[in-house]
Amino acid sequence: MIGLLGFFTDESISVVDAARAAEAAGIESLWVPEHTHIPAARESVPPLGGDLPAFYRRLLDPFLALTAAATVTTRLRLGTGVALAAHHHPITLAKQIATLDRLSGGRFIFGVGAGWIKEEIANHGVDHATRWRRALEHVEAMKAIWTQDEASFSGQWVSFDRIWSWPKPVQRPHPPVLLGTIQPSELVVRHADGWLPLSLAHPGELAERIAVLHERAAEVGRDPASIEVTVFCLERTPPERVAEFVAMGASRVVLRPPVDSLERFERFLDTYASFAPA
Repeated sequence: MIGLLGFFTDESISVVDAARAAEAAGIESLWVPEHTHIPAARESVPPLGGDLPAFYRRLLDPFLALTAAATVTTRLRLGTGVALAAHHHPITLAKQIATLDRLSGGRFIFGVGAGWIKEEIANHGVDHATRWRRALEHVEAMKAIWTQDEASFSGQWVSFDRIWSWPKPVQRPHPPVLLGTIQPSELVVRHADGWLPLSLAHPGELAERIAVLHERAAEVGRDPASIEVTVFCLERTPPERVAEFVAMGASRVVLRPPVDSLERFERFLDTYASFAPA
């Protein structure tokens, strides 16, 4: 399956136009990233090095952008790549996601990360050292809301007793949760439906990491085949590399198209057209 990760802003092409074009081309899914803001003064260095591109300051809200995409498509799946779950109150985010999943007819994929900009995380009142534990606690609290008519949850950062919250997601028991981590950690095996491997040093590293993921799943009695692997390609990826990732065990390869003009976006789609139906 082929997906697209679009860094949509108020200066890029419309996410609505991109969604229409992607679905017409047979693309399986459209993904958007999240940064609630970018601190003007920061010491955090981008994971891939270099300067942080200016468009990071202008990213659209991912849930509103995907809702807009949902209204003009019928088959295209819609994912966050990735949402920063610790930045949000889980009661509010649970309703936003359930609403998006319902309005889209059950097409949402919840890609979750913890964030790398320490100053952004701190502005949300979250300790950088505990951001993953807090993100996962928020996810578990949302699962309780999505799956229980009268939901309760008790955790270190979030607690609520006997609440009503509708709508519930169309997908049952809830939209798939994919964790974006560098290594196939125990967190993926215990909390997620899928894995987003980050920062691959070389293509062959994917097969090595998937082997480790399967070992860890087997150790806790989980079927390794139940964990979907989605590879994000942030740099230019030749079509033959897509086939390599699939051969190594990726269920989905998400490519990053240009979003500065619709013409360039559609030319990008043409390059990978042969992979899209598969």
